[in-house]
Amino acid sequence: MLSAGFATVGPLAVAAHEFWIEPDLYQVDSGALVVAQLRNGEKFEGVALGYFDRRTTRFERVTDGKATPIAPRIGDIPAINVTPDQDGLMILIHETAPSTLSYKSWAKFRAFADHKGFDDIERRHADRGLPTEAFKENFTRHAKALVGVGDGPGSDRAFGLETEFVAGANPYIDNLTDGFPVLLHYRGAPRLNAQIEMFEKTPDGAVTVTLHRTDDKGRARLPVKPGHSYLLDAVVLRPAPESDDAVWETLWATLSFAVP
Repeated sequence: MLSAGFATVGPLAVAAHEFWIEPDLYQVDSGALVVAQLRNGEKFEGVALGYFDRRTTRFERVTDGKATPIAPRIGDIPAINVTPDQDGLMILIHETAPSTLSYKSWAKFRAFADHKGFDDIERRHADRGLPTEAFKENFTRHAKALVGVGDGPGSDRAFGLETEFVAGANPYIDNLTDGFPVLLHYRGAPRLNAQIEMFEKTPDGAVTVTLHRTDDKGRARLPVKPGHSYLLDAVVLRPAPESDDAVWETLWATLSFAVP
């Protein structure tokens, strides 16, 4: 089954900055060090961020169902330097504490919301009687990455992130001729008819961006190519609590992996 929707993305009207985990190598030999960066940027290109515990709510690696905390030193770049305990599919997980973004103009926020698939944002904003300038948005990041260690057996699953991608195949050992299946979760339930932005990077570094949608079961099957690496991004946009300074909250789910 192909993804529920597909479109090519043209130039963006607003900078939509993704946050993701990017391994130096998506496949490593048995016992080799797994090194990965926390990155923030656009179109699968971005700056490496240092680790800060006050900005982090969850940071761990999982192999064969066993979760192990990742505990770098403050400011470490790269933030991930871990030695695998065993061969298998290693799942890297990072969730951030909330951050706040201030919008001076309505046009910038609307362009962001439209790009992320919320074309009803003007009505939703007006229905709540919100100001069209000088308002705030809180955001959190919920990132996963897949790394193959040795022969790389194993599978992804839901780990209880508030929003997350769950890979329906192991890209390092499974046949992906018919595409890469994913399930998108929000609060433990499938996200139906939700936009997925997919960034595809060729071996020479060229990046293509396409849009897809989950179906009525929260699933999508994404076209992938051997030798390319991928970043998936999906955003939840919801009202912030009334007690909060911000009026909107965004939750960003990302998944990064490569296809041998």
